[in-house]
Amino acid sequence: GGIFTPTEAAAVAAIWAFFISVFVYKDIKIAEFFSTALDSAKTTAMIMFIIANAMLFAHFLTIENIPQGITETLIEANVDKYMFLLMVNVLLILAGSFMEPSAIIMIMVPLLLPVAVALGIDPIHFGIVITINMELGMVSPPVGLNLFVTSGLTGMSIKDVIVAAFPWTMTILAGLILVTYVPEIALWLPNLMYG
Repeated sequence: GGIFTPTEAAAVAAIWAFFISVFVYKDIKIAEFFSTALDSAKTTAMIMFIIANAMLFAHFLTIENIPQGITETLIEANVDKYMFLLMVNVLLILAGSFMEPSAIIMIMVPLLLPVAVALGIDPIHFGIVITINMELGMVSPPVGLNLFVTSGLTGMSIKDVIVAAFPWTMTILAGLILVTYVPEIALWLPNLMYG
């Protein structure tokens, strides 16, 4: 609603969740609060460690000019927009398997967006394709962040989480293919709003 900044909203949500859990639903006793906070800290530390390593990998890629090389190769190959979108999907799924989404967006989008626009791809469509790719990367091994979060929260092994997530991962992949090659799926609402 615009009342809070995103950071303030996170703090308010945490306080609200504490209030509801302790006083309304009574799922957590005050005595259990420390152990619950400790479990939360462990999960957060695991996630932050993964993100830190992904950012380090992103820094390495940037120093080595690997994203720029990939972009130049795509331009030199003189591909059409459908082949470009296929290459972008493969590139982003692979990158998402090893890197954190915000790092991928900061590195790849400034390099790929001008090529996409030059090929006649709508920027909104391209942004939605990138977003779906990021989520697919978040559930793809070996570094899919959501896999580790789920493992930490449920106590399941990473292997079991991957197996359980596989049907949903395939559903996201099918949705990605549809949105990539049928842009009207992504653009009907913006077109309706802005004519």
